[in-house]
Amino acid sequence: MPTIALVDDDRNILTSVSIALEAEGYRIDTYTDGASALDGFKTNPPDLAILDIKMPRMDGMELLRRLRQKTDMPVIFLTSKDEEIDELFGLKMGADDFIKKPFSQRLLVERVKAVLRRVGAKDGAAPRETDSAKVLERGNLRMDPERHTCTWKGEPVTLTVTEFLILQALAQRPGVVKSRNALMDAAYDDQVYVDDRTIDSHIKRLRKKFKSVDDSFEMIETLYGVGYRFKE
Repeated sequence: MPTIALVDDDRNILTSVSIALEAEGYRIDTYTDGASALDGFKTNPPDLAILDIKMPRMDGMELLRRLRQKTDMPVIFLTSKDEEIDELFGLKMGADDFIKKPFSQRLLVERVKAVLRRVGAKDGAAPRETDSAKVLERGNLRMDPERHTCTWKGEPVTLTVTEFLILQALAQRPGVVKSRNALMDAAYDDQVYVDDRTIDSHIKRLRKKFKSVDDSFEMIETLYGVGYRFKE
């Protein structure tokens, strides 16, 4: 099974995430700062790294910058920050995704699986026969859960795992209204508490990302006091 490196100065996160990933069969290496991780990667390079942004000695952004000078190892950021500039900067530097703290262990595990599958496909792994059956197509929208890819009119739209799950829940049944509670159930599990405003924020970011590809995008409708739906 793949080796995953966890780099975070919060030992509670190192412990809980390690347990969740080891339960899936992954081998885990842990580091408490970026400098020690960079040294460790030289002798024990992982298949994927999960990095905190704020860490002593060397933060996650600097660690990613140095990694990208030598490797295209997939990287997922853990961050408590909510500033979009950090996310855009990280993605530009080559991060695969951001997951905000506090986060669901299930979502993190699924995102790790999706990133590793995507790396496997990029490296020439043969797709399974069942992959095409799982692809969701709704007009100009195409979503591939196996590879965590989304396109609109053939143009790629980069979504976080939470955004992907919310959009998938809406697009699976066009025209059907999904309440905020239903969308929370689709995107989160019981380990994380979120309120209605969190879903609203994700919807706002989804619309913004699609409008950056197609300024006329208006497929996600708001029904005030009820919820959201994907247009038929």
